[in-house]
Formats: sequence, structure tokens, C-alpha cells
Amino acid sequence: MSLRNLPSVEKVLNSGPVKGLLASYERQWLTDLARACIGESRDGVRNGHEAPSAEEIGTLVAERARRLSEVQPRRAINATGVIIHTNLGRAPLSREAIEAMMEAAQGYSNLELDLGDGRRGSRQAHLQPILQQLTGAEACLVVNNNASAVLLGLTAVAQGREVIVSRGEAVEIGGGFRVPSVLAQSGAKLVEVGTTNRTYVADYESAISENTAALLKVHASNFRVVGFTHAPETAELVALGKRRGIPALHDIGSGCLLDTRPYGLAYEPRPQDSVRDGADLVFFSGDKLLGGPQAGIIVGRKEMVDRLSSHPLARAIRIDKMSLAGLTATLLHYLKGEAISKVPVWAMIAASEAELKRRAIRWKRTLGERAQVVPSVSAIGGGSLPGETLRSWAVALDCQGVEGGADGVAARLRRHRPPVVGRIEDGMVLLDPRTVLAGEEREMLTAARAAFS
Repeated sequence: MSLRNLPSVEKVLNSGPVKGLLASYERQWLTDLARACIGESRDGVRNGHEAPSAEEIGTLVAERARRLSEVQPRRAINATGVIIHTNLGRAPLSREAIEAMMEAAQGYSNLELDLGDGRRGSRQAHLQPILQQLTGAEACLVVNNNASAVLLGLTAVAQGREVIVSRGEAVEIGGGFRVPSVLAQSGAKLVEVGTTNRTYVADYESAISENTAALLKVHASNFRVVGFTHAPETAELVALGKRRGIPALHDIGSGCLLDTRPYGLAYEPRPQDSVRDGADLVFFSGDKLLGGPQAGIIVGRKEMVDRLSSHPLARAIRIDKMSLAGLTATLLHYLKGEAISKVPVWAMIAASEAELKRRAIRWKRTLGERAQVVPSVSAIGGGSLPGETLRSWAVALDCQGVEGGADGVAARLRRHRPPVVGRIEDGMVLLDPRTVLAGEEREMLTAARAAFS
């Protein structure tokens, strides 16, 4: 094969697939894409492949241009039944939170302006009274995520000194985030005590030295150890810390403000409980069970929070104006006692089996004979309530005889606009109504029908 058979850049730009794009895309960008695609084709010719035509390369250029120019991430429909799905963006926001973020983005705001005296204010002041009311803490600080919150806390409190943590709580959570690594990055030295399954207050006390800066308790947010286990209560560590003049820090992870037990779930640590137990600093997420945008929230004693606020790292990881607006709107739902109906993750948790079954039956009628209603379970997900599930109902799609089987149907669902993400069980694709928002049903059913056509 001759390299001379490859089309020129100009011929590719004048090909049908590309020519129509010149009015919408910058010519230089399309030229660069054309050169890159011709270069790839040149490698193919050298490996014995036939030289593609200008139209064929133009089709590749046009496809890449469209793919690269798509706004990402795209909206997706979560039909997996996993409520806080990390890969799908964790917590969907309430209508009020979305509107607050849009308003903050559309123009200027009083982000750091005191409208009373016209002087510079603090972005933290918008959240301070709400979080004080909800958690009972003296002060608060909000940063961009919980990993940053923990890093800031350890850096400000324990840099160059020791932090004592139970061996069973020196955990790794999603994305390779490890407590020992965060401690190392903060400049603090990790001192592990106890065993993987059993740690006592006496273990902490025996490890205290003149170089001890803090006692750290970490919620095992994505796994649980069962059987012969023991871990000190937060109040026990606080009491030890007070006797020895050492602050007790508690990373509770999920940011759960409501009692999970009325919904048939295990108890999940709440920030207000840790504050009541006397923890000096409590760290938690804004985008898990709290149901807001990504954020790391720190509440606790004023003297400790002030120390974190004045640390140089606090500015580097501060929360942005849109996340601040969305988080404020989300927290107001709790303050007003309307979180169950307004915060989507809690509306999903509270959804009754009867309502979920009614929705599943309605979907089956639309999808026809390939669909059947089956009992199912939904997971909380997102590093919250590990191993806990909610009884649910789902629509199972029979994929026998369909091109690609269940994998093929699932792939076509993901390629739909908007993409629909279900789960595969026993050779069938399951769609769980618990995590499909009411306004998404029609689009999801359209995608499901198209996946079989």
C-alpha cells in the first residue's frame, strides 16, 4: 500500500462530513483533528491496511469533533437502585438547591460582602447559623470535600506530632483515599492501637505520650466488621481526651442528619450526636446522606474551628460560591423539617414498597411481554451504611435472543440520550424505580424500548 493514496488535509476538510462543520467549529481545530486522523491512518497503511478515503477520514474527524465538543459530565438516569452512586455523581440535588446554584452563577452575589455595613465579610457566615442550629456546634467551617476537611484538621492540629487511631479504623475508602496517607500528608505521625476487630479506650490511653496531638475516630463508611468486635464510643474517647488535655476528632463521613433507624436501616453516626458527645472537631460530607453538593463540613468547638480557619491551607480548599449556595439551600430543608420530601436521597430512602411496586407495574405495561416485575433490593451506596439494603421492586428485562444479550441491552441503554444505567442480574437487565426521578420515567421507558428495537 502506498502512503501517497492518503488524502490531503485540504481534501478531508472539504469532504462532506467535515465541510458542514466549518460554520460551527473553528477551522484550525478541525485542521488539527484532520492531521491527527491522517497520521493515525498513515500508521495503519504502514501496517498493511488500505488507505482510507477523504470521506472516511472526514467521518472520523466529524465524530471526534462532536464528541469533544459535548458538555461533560452529561445527565444520566440512575436505574441501578443504588441511591448514592459515586460513579453517577452521588446525591441528586433538590429543586431549591439547583435554583440557588443557578442564581449564584448568573451574576454577582454577596459571597464575601456584609450587606449590613458594606464591608468585606466571610463566605462561611452564610452557613454558620444554620449548621450551629442543626448540629449544636459552637462553630463551623466548610471546604470543598471531606478529604480536604480531614487533611486540614490534621494539618492544623497535629502537624509534626502524633495522632492515635484504632487499627480497625485506619481504613481506605473509594478512589484510594487512605487515612494513613492523609495523616502522612498532613505531617502528622500515625500511631495505631488495638487490633483489627477489637480496640479499647485503654489502648488509646497507653499510647498517649508528650507528643500526642489528637485522638482520631474514623467511621468505617464502606465496610463493616462483624462478629467478635469492639470499638470505643465517641463519648469515651472524648472523656479520655479531656482527662489528658488532648482533642478528640471524629470523621463520620456520610453527613447523615436524620435518624436512619425508622427506615429499617442501621444507625448511621450523625454530626449532632458527635457534638453532643463532646467531640472537639467533627468532619463529614455534603454530597452523601446529607444530599447536597460536594463539600466537606467541619463543626466543633470554636477555638478549634478558628485554628483551622486561620490555617493557610483553608484558603486553598475553600468551597466555591455555587456549591455554597446549593449546600445552604439543602441545609434549609432540614431546618424547615422538609428533608424527607425535598431532598431526593431521603425521598428515595423513604419511598414505600407499595409505591415502588406500583411504578414497576406501570413500567411493565409500557414495556410489554419482555418485562416482568420482580422483588429487589436497593443499596444506599456512596460510602454510607455499608451492607444495608432496602426492600424494593424492579422491572426485569428478558434479554434472551436479543443481540448482545443483557450486556448488549445495557450498553444500548447507556448510549441513549440521556444515558440510562441499570444493573444486570441472572442474564436480565434490572431497572429499579427507587432511584429514577419522577420526571425521568418517560425518557427511561423510551430508552428501554429502543434498546430492544
